[in-house]
Amino acid sequence: MPYLSGKEMVKELRRALSNPNIQSDRLRYRNTVLKVIRAMSQGVDVSDLFSEMVKACATVDVVQKKLVYVFLCCYAHLNPELSLLVVNTLRKDCLDPNPMVRSLALRSMTNLRLSSLVEYVEQPLTAGLRDRAACVRRVAVLGWAKLHNLQPGSEIDGAVVNELYSLLRDPDPVVMVNCLRALEEVLKDEGGVVINKPITHHLLNRLKECDTWGQSEVLRVLQRYQPQSEDELFDILSLLDSSLVSPHPPVMAATLSLFLSLCSGLPAVSQAALERVRGPLLAACGSGSREMRFTALCHIQLLLRSIPGLLGEHYKRFFCSYAEPAYIKRRKMQVLVELVNDENVIMILDELKGYCTDVNTDTAQAAISAIGRIGRSYSDKCLEILTGLLGLKQDQITSAVVQTIRDLVWACPQCSDAVSSALEGCEEVLQDSQGRQALLWLLGAYGERISSAPYTLEAFIDGVRSETSMELKMELLTSTMRLFLCRPAETQDMLGRLLHYCIEEERDMCVRGQALLYYRLLQRGIGETRNVLQVRRSDPSIGVLIGRQAEPISQWVSSFNTLEPLQHCSVEVESTSRGSPEHLASIPKPNEDLPDNLDCRQLEMVHLGSDGAAQRLGGPAGLPAPGAEPSVTLSLSPPVTPEEFECLWMQQRASHPEQESADEGDNGTWIEDTIRCGAVPHCSPQSLHAAMQLVNIQTLAFTPSHTLPWKVFLYTHTLRADTSCSTLVLGELLYAGELNPKRSAEGEMEGNEQTQATADGDKEVKVTLWQQPHDVSSLRVFLSVLTTVLHTLSSEVAKPKVSCLVPS
Repeated sequence: MPYLSGKEMVKELRRALSNPNIQSDRLRYRNTVLKVIRAMSQGVDVSDLFSEMVKACATVDVVQKKLVYVFLCCYAHLNPELSLLVVNTLRKDCLDPNPMVRSLALRSMTNLRLSSLVEYVEQPLTAGLRDRAACVRRVAVLGWAKLHNLQPGSEIDGAVVNELYSLLRDPDPVVMVNCLRALEEVLKDEGGVVINKPITHHLLNRLKECDTWGQSEVLRVLQRYQPQSEDELFDILSLLDSSLVSPHPPVMAATLSLFLSLCSGLPAVSQAALERVRGPLLAACGSGSREMRFTALCHIQLLLRSIPGLLGEHYKRFFCSYAEPAYIKRRKMQVLVELVNDENVIMILDELKGYCTDVNTDTAQAAISAIGRIGRSYSDKCLEILTGLLGLKQDQITSAVVQTIRDLVWACPQCSDAVSSALEGCEEVLQDSQGRQALLWLLGAYGERISSAPYTLEAFIDGVRSETSMELKMELLTSTMRLFLCRPAETQDMLGRLLHYCIEEERDMCVRGQALLYYRLLQRGIGETRNVLQVRRSDPSIGVLIGRQAEPISQWVSSFNTLEPLQHCSVEVESTSRGSPEHLASIPKPNEDLPDNLDCRQLEMVHLGSDGAAQRLGGPAGLPAPGAEPSVTLSLSPPVTPEEFECLWMQQRASHPEQESADEGDNGTWIEDTIRCGAVPHCSPQSLHAAMQLVNIQTLAFTPSHTLPWKVFLYTHTLRADTSCSTLVLGELLYAGELNPKRSAEGEMEGNEQTQATADGDKEVKVTLWQQPHDVSSLRVFLSVLTTVLHTLSSEVAKPKVSCLVPS
């Protein structure tokens, strides 16, 4: 056919379809219909040919029927009246002796998607469920699901549902799987298909007959079934054992998801299952499909959250190849960070060092960031690599290195001496705003150790008029003020010029407001300014949260084999494109580990020192009876570093020998109590840390969850509004283990008289507190807040009971 425009082509095709000579020649007629389908696939609107194509469906040529039905299904919604003319032909084809024609007619009737045709489709679909040909039953089963979607509000006939349930035992495995899919759709409002013991064992026994996607569908549906006994559970696990190491990743992932859901109460079995899938997962990481490799890497990150050393000996499998896309390389580097140990750290760092000069900027920055995260545990080796990269004098590499170094010294202050000597001359290479902002923070935090810090800041101040980044100007103000506090003679003149410009000429109100704040601070005196601007060299809790503890499998099992792992870009927050670390630390982040019933209103009431809060304590030892309490709040300022905490705690503990009562002396007050709560010793460190942060209690050190003895060290400051009196409270939580009392022959409890069995699975957590100066009311309020937090985390309905270890 010669080249024609869209309208001319449609006219030419109409003439050909209406030509009696072409209609009498079966081959020419089929070719004309094929030209219509080809034009439709190219985007030409051929809906005007609907009536001619309806006539063309009345043929015995199966190929022509398929072509015409494709056309009719595409344009039926535009011609609902003419579509009625097709129904008779389709119903007639449903009685054809050829099963291919019957299945094709059923599929086409349900694909017309017209509500007006539902009454004509129900009878052929019902007959199709009982058809002797498996291909017809496959189409009929799915047809009922399509029919339900056309009328979602209508109730489907119960006889049809029973028929679908009976087809779960159809000898054809595809029919069986299609029945599961159809019942899931039809019974969506009722929770989907009902899975009982006979259905479960029938599906498991026929699992090997299904194809890859059929097995995945069956395994997904079986997650609803809960075995009725331990013997039945292990029978099911035995049937699943071969699928657990299937060479097909979808089947392996679905089997593992079912395995973990069934073994939620058997951690040893779950861990053994994770170790068994190590081989299939590594094979999926080497798949020829990029999508499969990326998905496997995302799910490996989930597994490493519970078993960090699962793939430690196979770390070389995660080295990046040159031809891999950047998103796969980034995921592999994230996995490598999780696999670092003393034996392979040199090899992994050498590999990551090669990626730092990759032509892809994102890959290079991700490699530098990965080295920085490894540096929190192996700071010397990583600093050597990072400082060496600074010598390349490349803008993008230098910017990423400076940002990584900033985050590294925030987590590991002991690295500051080596970093200070490496920053000389970096300002000449840096061009982007984020890199220069990181450099300014380092100059402000460690300017007393960097000889050229005033001259570097002066260059920034001289070019402040041409600077467009508001964030950089605000960082420049803060860094200059901090450098002025430690090197006033060299910085005074440039600080005056900067403040004058920001107050008198700057148009950005954020920058101008910050400059006015600093100017007024200076008017109050250097001492006041130092109290406000004294830089925190690190986050007091960062040492606890650097190394992620092994998480229970139950925390991520619901997201396994779903799209959720693919949606998260990284396990940790990347350092790229964010502000100073202390600003980030002050922003509260949502914590998914916290229970939904954490009611902060109760905690706010406790802050007020109400009588109700004190009464919940039940009058702990060493504290007088609660009365009308003044307003008491908790604060984290001034911060206490882990080193300061250890020094204070050990000194006071050494000067305070164990006594049989709460001790009040010149060095402060010691008190020991117990709090009965539920699963707090087994909650994740992140959950406890976030919950304490909500009420301004800082956690400084943890022992890993599920370890004994379990300890937590914490601190806070109590502030009384009536006297402006502040006290420092240091604390230790200790859980030694489950109580296992033994009964004697007379039925009495044996053991220590001070140890009591807890009810309903409660655990006794010993609380040791030190306060300076002595303030009974503030200590009572703090203990009340701590009790409320632990009780809320334990998700117990009853209020926690507090009993004295030491009599008054």
